[in-house]
Amino acid sequence: MSPTDWLKSNIKGDYHIWGVVLFLSIMSVAVVYSATGTMAYQKLQSTEHYLFKHGALVVLGLACMWVAHRFNYVYYARLSRFGMWLSVPLLLWAYFKGTNLNEASRWITIPLINQTFQPSDLAKLALISNLAAMLAKRQHIKKEQYDPSVLVNMIGWIGIICACIVLSNASTAALLAATCFLLMFIGRVPSKYLLIMVVVCMIMGSFALLIGQRAKTSGSRLTNYWETFNGRRPPEFQVEQSYIALAHGGIYGQGPGNSHQRNFLPHSYSDFIFAMIVEEYGLIGGIVIIAAYLYLLWRGMRAIRKANRAYGGLLSAGLTFSIVIQAMINMAVSVGLVPVTGQPLPLLSMGGTSLLFTGTAIGIIISVSRGEADESKI
Repeated sequence: MSPTDWLKSNIKGDYHIWGVVLFLSIMSVAVVYSATGTMAYQKLQSTEHYLFKHGALVVLGLACMWVAHRFNYVYYARLSRFGMWLSVPLLLWAYFKGTNLNEASRWITIPLINQTFQPSDLAKLALISNLAAMLAKRQHIKKEQYDPSVLVNMIGWIGIICACIVLSNASTAALLAATCFLLMFIGRVPSKYLLIMVVVCMIMGSFALLIGQRAKTSGSRLTNYWETFNGRRPPEFQVEQSYIALAHGGIYGQGPGNSHQRNFLPHSYSDFIFAMIVEEYGLIGGIVIIAAYLYLLWRGMRAIRKANRAYGGLLSAGLTFSIVIQAMINMAVSVGLVPVTGQPLPLLSMGGTSLLFTGTAIGIIISVSRGEADESKI
């Protein structure tokens, strides 16, 4: 079998999405390798240690994408129900008994392999998939005929899962709630229930924030951003270093591996990796990255037309929104448009579960783009 025949038989769906993901994955390996040089020196590790570790995770993320795209996307509706029930105790376990990093207990250490797992990634994927399934079953019903108990069930799950995430990660919960709001709006949910969802999320989220770990951090970040915006104080250290990296990049950048700010910019390999990209690849490189995510958004929305029924369209829309909104927020933080959030840049930042679950989500989107499912099996 020739390589072309093998690709045609094993790689299905939208080839444009495959191309965007492959491009971002290659960029990720190059930029993370450059950004981790200082950390490797501080921890007495070789730079190749992080290169091979991150490269292996990128390959594993691509493998998750390949496996996910081979399944009929209808099966994810069934798995999502189990995923939601599983994610709540895992989120609570992470908060009370999990691994604490940077004053937040968001991770569970997996025995034997000694690797951390972030249950909020599972919760996002499960909630969006199940919400799309619940909405899809009711697309033939007129708005005024919606069963209130079903909508209350949807809103309840959104509130519970977002509240559990808020305990240790307010920004992730806010992004997930915003994605669910968009999905319910697209799914023709009556306006009064959209308002109820906002109120429920605000009440439950505020309570969880007050009793959780991130109330002080979230408050200080909002205060610092507002005072900086009004010229009352200089930017935070990490934001200031990000500005310097952006300024050094200019139009064409300093060149791959020639970053200077990687020695000063905290989390240059994750939260502020976009600043690293602009410093090394310039404004042109930054625009290319933004264009790649916007193109991914367009292809994800285009996959809706391939779906025979409502579930595929809602599923593709929800997962695409989740990935691209997170990407835009991460890049907005680097240029000072929004407060610091600690959100990684999907497919580019160094990370474990983020790469794996993002790869899985994109694999599901590609599965939708194949347009081969029978949604009567949901």
